[in-house]
Amino acid sequence: MLRHEFRPGRLVAGSAFVLAGVLYAGDAGGHWETPWFAVIPVVVAGLCLAAVTGLVARAIRGHRDGRPGASAERSTGTGAGPGAGAGPAES
Repeated sequence: MLRHEFRPGRLVAGSAFVLAGVLYAGDAGGHWETPWFAVIPVVVAGLCLAAVTGLVARAIRGHRDGRPGASAERSTGTGAGPGAGAGPAES
């Protein structure tokens, strides 16, 4: 049994940041020269790819997200999410 839901977008984003760290670590270790601006495209491309990956994964899962009562929340529009049942306080 899984302890949490697998989120491939977070895996892709984490991989991009690890790659950026490896680039700077190699530069700091004297193995190669990394210009300061070289990491910006790696991080931006990684975040964009992570967003696309997350959207595709969400579209594939659709309504089968595994949370109990998730289909009832969608059909009625109610739930215990942020702001649920919170209205202006009347005095």
